[in-house]
Amino acid sequence: MTDAQWARIEPLLPDRTPTRGGRWRDHRQVIDAIAFKYRTGTPWMDLPERFGSWKGAHNRLRKWAIDGTWEKVFTALLAQAEKPYLNRSWNV
Repeated sequence: MTDAQWARIEPLLPDRTPTRGGRWRDHRQVIDAIAFKYRTGTPWMDLPERFGSWKGAHNRLRKWAIDGTWEKVFTALLAQAEKPYLNRSWNV
């Protein structure tokens, strides 16, 4: 992900200090891991080590789907998109 893309997404993500447990690892690394997994079709367990724990990326993907974070991100990005893209629907 480019720095420009990250600058648009970062403010939409939850605080890295959850209400329970320790501090989450870097959101950018997790999003890069999720994007890599879906772009390449790699099984979760085969993610390269540079992305950290595959379980962490998978769990964050699931948590953010449940709590509405992904919907918030996609909605905000669509609102910022050029008009031809505003008519697309996202099936997440």
